Amino acid sequence: MTESYMQLVIREFKRTKSLADGAMAQISDEQFFATPAAGDNSIAVIVKHVGGNLVSRWTDFLTNDGEKPGRDRDAEFQIDANDTREHLLQVWDLGWTILFGTLESLGDSDLTRIVTIRGEPLTALQAVNRQLTHYAYHVGQIVYVAKHHCGAQWRTLSVPKGGSKEFNQNPTRYIPNA
Repeated sequence: MTESYMQLVIREFKRTKSLADGAMAQISDEQFFATPAAGDNSIAVIVKHVGGNLVSRWTDFLTNDGEKPGRDRDAEFQIDANDTREHLLQVWDLGWTILFGTLESLGDSDLTRIVTIRGEPLTALQAVNRQLTHYAYHVGQIVYVAKHHCGAQWRTLSVPKGGSKEFNQNPTRYIPNA
């Protein structure tokens, strides 16, 4: 192996964030706050929830429970007057900054240490994997809702339909719609 687990997971978290950022860059403020259907979450709500989760889970990751006392998870699913797009994206970016700072400070030897999330003991490896899948789940939602809002104007974030053959011929130099 040429890459440690920590290097791999940092790369995957960056890729995950990049997908969400690429999707959000394509939508208007109105679309950011719009719910696709009754009972659905807007992208704004998902961003607020993931931002809150990131800050809570990754602050003092090795020493304090991942569910911080000051976090109000239920409030993350409600948009209020203070929740501008700019503010929500600031919390989103702060959370990712904390995550990457934490992960970059860890070594593979830290992965066997015990951490807690809501009082549940986990190895750091289990906690990292849990959060990677959690964020990928929500980023998939962000991408799907953004694509829904954009319709025909959507710019793909991966290999476009019909582009697999071209991609497979030279995957390291592929640029969609170049």
